[in-house]
Amino acid sequence: MSAADLAIVGLYLAVVIGVGIWYQQRAAKDLDAYFLGGKSLPWPALAMSGAVSNFDLTGTMWMVSVMYVLGMQSWWQHWMWGVTMPAFTLAYLARWVRRSRVMTAAEWMRTRFGEDAGGRVARYASAAMAVVVTAAAIGYAFQGIGKFAAVYFPLAPLAARLPVGGEWLVEHQRAVLATAILAVTTLYVVMGGLYSVVVTDVIQTIVLTVAALWIAGFAWWHVSPAEIAAHVPPGFVRVTPSWRLEHLESTDQEAYAAFGFLTAAWVVKGLLLNAGGPAQMYDAQRFLAARTVRDAAKIAAAWPFFLVARWAMVAGITLLALTAFASASDPEEVMPWVLKEHLPAGVRGIVVAGLLAAFMSTFSSTVNAGAAFVVRDLWQPLVRPAAVERHLVRVSYLATVGIVAAGIAIGRQASSIGGIWSWMMMALTAGAIVPNVLRWHWWRMNGWGYAAGIAGGLLLTLVPQVLGTTPDYVLFAGICLGALVASVVVSLATPPTAPAVLAEFRRTVRPFGWWGPVRMEGAVPRGETAGRSLGNAFLAMAGITCLYLAPMYFVGHWYARAAACGLGFAAAALVLWRTWYRHLAEEE
Repeated sequence: MSAADLAIVGLYLAVVIGVGIWYQQRAAKDLDAYFLGGKSLPWPALAMSGAVSNFDLTGTMWMVSVMYVLGMQSWWQHWMWGVTMPAFTLAYLARWVRRSRVMTAAEWMRTRFGEDAGGRVARYASAAMAVVVTAAAIGYAFQGIGKFAAVYFPLAPLAARLPVGGEWLVEHQRAVLATAILAVTTLYVVMGGLYSVVVTDVIQTIVLTVAALWIAGFAWWHVSPAEIAAHVPPGFVRVTPSWRLEHLESTDQEAYAAFGFLTAAWVVKGLLLNAGGPAQMYDAQRFLAARTVRDAAKIAAAWPFFLVARWAMVAGITLLALTAFASASDPEEVMPWVLKEHLPAGVRGIVVAGLLAAFMSTFSSTVNAGAAFVVRDLWQPLVRPAAVERHLVRVSYLATVGIVAAGIAIGRQASSIGGIWSWMMMALTAGAIVPNVLRWHWWRMNGWGYAAGIAGGLLLTLVPQVLGTTPDYVLFAGICLGALVASVVVSLATPPTAPAVLAEFRRTVRPFGWWGPVRMEGAVPRGETAGRSLGNAFLAMAGITCLYLAPMYFVGHWYARAAACGLGFAAAALVLWRTWYRHLAEEE
């Protein structure tokens, strides 16, 4: 890194910390201000914040690594984390979440299951799962930022000047650098709450979009169709999934050989995750912070557009890697090395600042949401029910630091980005997705059943520790089945949720599904029917897929495929304007 590059990165870090200090007093007013921005933030800013929080550095490194190995078929692996989630949220789930009028997704359990023992245990189970997932996500981020920073900020020169401890510093430089960057980010999250998170996310969206488009344009300009034809593996451009990838057998990527089974598990996981709605992470927080129900739906619709540049960048970096060095020992380090080798001084600083923005935006959103679960759903109801707001905000500071520390501990135990990500997506969160779907659509689901499903899922994630390595698709299916059985059996074996609670939930949130004796009261907008809502969701899924694939094909000079995807997106958007957007006005 040149002096100019370091100056740009340093200036960026100073700006985001300054934003945290600026918003400290405003955020500390009460919990609603600290965690939801007082429901005063405009929907475009919340959409930017939610989107750029998904534009994380570690995830982008992982996306490049899987595209490097699998080509365009890597699209299917992204289903495991709900790549098309905005389709379901814009169609109906964002409105359902905002109508709940709570502060956290775990507090939502009170709206759905009531204040009795069953409702309370469901809330605690949801909050506990959220804290575990948040800590795991921080561990995953820790792995990525350590690998990235070690390429650009090697500690060997500093270690050579130290009288003692130099060898230790070099040996653990990834962990040292990751801890330092996490500490800086934690500082502005603690100070400013959601205000600083959203405002810095807007800044980061601009910086990151410029950096991503520059990289994509650089790759498009410098990697010619002839070079792509000479270096890119056969079948790289194919997006339809193969049943088996024989060429990966007996290699370090052998886990992908059974690609058909994996794809089926990823798609099912994605559909269930999407149908269960935003829950254990920061995405629900953005919809709860919206000024109105209609704004919540607009946030969901705008969300994907701020991620388009990311997909173009991923394709650009992958193609630069394949044409520059086709045999990387660690695919997860492809991205930082490609950028270091190909970008000139000055530009490199802007890009690194943009990618640090990606890391910091995701990290800050994750930590802020995790602290909300700790304070609102565990500390306040279990320890200090009568606590004043100032006390709760102080506890929020401690919760933020504690979650970061737990995440660092998890990250130190992981060996790779892909390993911790796969465990988190296909095992840890798998236990929550079935209870999360049932809670919206089945009237007989009660708090005890929800908690049992979560607990059963968490216990089944320990199976690999007992039986050894288990294929992801087998582990995922077993966890989902176990959670389903636990949820249904315990729900039927215990009394149903109080009729008054169910009636109020149906009246205010207005979900569709199997609601049996629970009547729907009040006017329902025309866009709220199950058929229309689900139809809009699947149409939006197709549109989002085309929106993301089009720039990837364009960067690779596959213009016919890019044009087909562009037309597919335009057609989906036109239909959604008639079947979805025109009905949003009825909400108000």
